[in-house]
Amino acid sequence: MALPLVVGVDGSESSLDAVDWAVDEAARHELPLHLVNASRWERYEGRLPSFGTDRPTGDVAAENIVAACAERATLRNPDVKVSAEVLAEDTVMALLEQSREAFAVVTGSRGRGAVAGALLGSVSLAVAARAVSPVAVVRGGEKNRAGALRRVVLAVGDLVEGSAAVRFAFREARARDAALHAVRSWRRPAHPRAGQSPLEREASSLIYEEQAAGVLSELLDHVERGHDDITVHREVIEGPAHQVLLDVSEQADLLVVGALRSRDHTGLQLGRVSHAVLHRSACPVVIVPQRV
Repeated sequence: MALPLVVGVDGSESSLDAVDWAVDEAARHELPLHLVNASRWERYEGRLPSFGTDRPTGDVAAENIVAACAERATLRNPDVKVSAEVLAEDTVMALLEQSREAFAVVTGSRGRGAVAGALLGSVSLAVAARAVSPVAVVRGGEKNRAGALRRVVLAVGDLVEGSAAVRFAFREARARDAALHAVRSWRRPAHPRAGQSPLEREASSLIYEEQAAGVLSELLDHVERGHDDITVHREVIEGPAHQVLLDVSEQADLLVVGALRSRDHTGLQLGRVSHAVLHRSACPVVIVPQRV
């Protein structure tokens, strides 16, 4: 039996976007969809559920939240098998436990309007940083969430954190009938060595660019040979890694980022680049854990 796509729902606009995105994702991969509401969610986010034009002023029963989300999912795609569950648990711990038997966990971005739209909620951040399955944080514009751009971006960082993310990105590109853009950033030294001529400085910069291209090749070559049906573009771009990825996310349906997970570390395990894209990406982001 296929592992389910698990969605954390609380009735907020952000989680409704997550439900819509997850239904489409489940259909692409022929997966069941499992909706989860943990009753302590509002303790973290301070959000009131919202369904359409009427915003409740008090608590909404968890059963009503999951029932409304399940109905929404079924209306969006009746062919997707939907189940729902209410858990009287800490929200983060509930979703982390669900991640042990999930294809991926999906959450909303928790954005709050134009100014706070770049902010990521504490639940989404904690789950993305600690889950054992991939975690999708649904954010960005409507065309990015809808998959209209036919472009999956793979952020290529250090080799040790990349293999699981590479496999996930290829699988997503195939399911979406999209091109895969593997992106690696590089930067020239901020201060040239004393006595270097302009020509020597340019040659030194070329070395850094070639090293970035080498990392791309080492990660992609053996995987790409088994995916001849997928168009792959390799891009080495000069600039800070987080800014490069934020720029390319504007024309992407999905940004896939690898993250290391040490077996003996229980804290948040996300680097600076992952933090930046989770908070500010223009498209949905998937964090794919790599065990070390």
